[in-house]
Amino acid sequence: MKFFIKTFGCRVNQVESQAILEDFLRHGHTPADSFETAEVCVLNTCTVTHQADKDVEKQIRQILHRNPQARLVLTGCYAAAHQAHIKALFPQAEIVGKYNLGRALFNEEDLCWTVSGHEGHSRAFIKIQDGCDCFCSYCIVPFARPDKRSKPAPDVLKEITALVEKGFAEVVLTGINIGNYACPQTGADLALLCRQIAALPGHFRVRFSSIELQTVADGVVDLMAARPDRFCNYFHLPLQAGCDSVLKAMNRHYDTAAYRARVEDLRARVPGISIFADVIAGFPTETEADFETTYQFIKSVGLCGLHVFSYSPRPGTKAAAWPQLAHEEIKRRSDALRALDKELRTRFAASLVGTEQELFMEERKNGLPGGVTANFQYTVLENAPEHLKGLVRAKIIRADGPVCYGAVTA
Repeated sequence: MKFFIKTFGCRVNQVESQAILEDFLRHGHTPADSFETAEVCVLNTCTVTHQADKDVEKQIRQILHRNPQARLVLTGCYAAAHQAHIKALFPQAEIVGKYNLGRALFNEEDLCWTVSGHEGHSRAFIKIQDGCDCFCSYCIVPFARPDKRSKPAPDVLKEITALVEKGFAEVVLTGINIGNYACPQTGADLALLCRQIAALPGHFRVRFSSIELQTVADGVVDLMAARPDRFCNYFHLPLQAGCDSVLKAMNRHYDTAAYRARVEDLRARVPGISIFADVIAGFPTETEADFETTYQFIKSVGLCGLHVFSYSPRPGTKAAAWPQLAHEEIKRRSDALRALDKELRTRFAASLVGTEQELFMEERKNGLPGGVTANFQYTVLENAPEHLKGLVRAKIIRADGPVCYGAVTA
C-alpha cells in the first residue's frame, strides 16, 4: 500500500519517523507522493506548544477533507496527551501509542526502532532513550511519554557501526532525557555506553543532543576531554530561567549557582567546549525583575547561544492553572532573548577566529560548501572542492556575525 508520514516537533520524533518509514519499506510498502494519494497516513505528533497542537489539527483536517478514505493514524505526544479531545473532535482518527505501532501497522509485537540513516540529513541520529518523569510545572512531556525506556547497549553499538560503515561521520545520540540512559540488559549508564562507543573502529564523532544539568555524569565529561577525536566538545544544557524563584516555580531541581558551577567546571575540563541552552520567556510567575535577572545571568555565564521558547500553557500542567502573562509581554521578552542569542552567537563565532577546527561537512548552502565544528559553529569553506564530505580540518579565518569562514588545512 501507499503510505504518508508527517513529522511534527523534536528530533526524537524525527528519528522515530525514520524508523517508521524504514519499517514500511521493509514490509514492501511504497511512499505516497502526498497525503492525498496515500492509503494510510501516519502523523507523528507534537504538543510542546499551543501552536504545535494547531499545526497537527490543521493537517488532520486537510487529510479528512481531501482524502477521507485513508486510514488516519495518530501517534506521538499530541495523540498521547489529548486522547479524549481527539476522539471528540476527530472520531475518524486512530490513536496508537509509539510502542503499539508495530502491532497496529504490521501485526508485529513492536517496531524495529533501529535506523539505517536519516532521510534528508547528512548526519545520523540515534534514539537511545525515551520518557521523562520530572514533571516540570510547564511541561506536558511526562504526560505524553511517562515510561522511561532505553535501547540496549549492544543494539546502539550495532546501529552506530552500521551507520559508520555507510559513511556517516557524525552520530547524534538523542532521547527525551539521554542522561537517564540505563541499558535494560546490563544496567550500563550513559558513561559506560560512551566508553563502549569510544572503542568502536572508524573515523567518526559523536554529539550529544540536549542533556539535563543534573544528569551530566563525570564519566561522560572525562571521555569528552580524553577523546576529542570521538566526542564533540559541545553541550546543550537547558536553563529555562536564570532566576532562582522562577526555577523553583518551574520545579527544575537546581538553582543558578549550580548551573553556573557546572558550566565553569565543564569549561575547565573540556578544551574549547561550547554550551548552548533552552530558555523560556514569559513563564506565569516571571516578573519584569525576574526576567531582567535571567537576562543578566545568561550574559554573565557567557553561553554560546540560546533556543528561545515563548511560554505556552499546556493543559493539565501545574503552570497552566496560574494567571498568565499577556501575549504582548511574552513576545517582548522572547524578542529580547532572541536578540541576545544573536549577540552570543556572534561573540562565539569571533572567538574561534585563528583556531583550527574539525568540520563535519553539510549540504551546500547558497552554493557554498560549509560544515559544523565539533563545538557547533557553522563555518563556510572558501577553498573547498565540491565533493568534500565527512570530517575535514580547517582554519577559521574570519567571522561575519554568527557565521565563520575558513580554509581547508588537511
